[in-house]
Amino acid sequence: MATVKKRPAGTTRISSKHQVTIPRGAFEAAGLVVGEALVARSDGPGRVVLERRRDPLAAFAGSLPGVWEPGELDRLRDEWD
Repeated sequence: MATVKKRPAGTTRISSKHQVTIPRGAFEAAGLVVGEALVARSDGPGRVVLERRRDPLAAFAGSLPGVWEPGELDRLRDEWD
């Protein structure tokens, strides 16, 4: 029977494909979700930071209240059909 080598909690290895598995504790503490898009960047020697990919439009969503009358955008969208 093969023995399984255990790594210390919270540690991981880099695979030959440059992949890493984020330890469960760090994953949960960061509030990450499976399938979420992340941006990776170096933060100096031996450090990699993963951050959620930001949607540039999300910052502007809802920033122009009152510009259109209620239902006006729905009417415009109906014209596309």
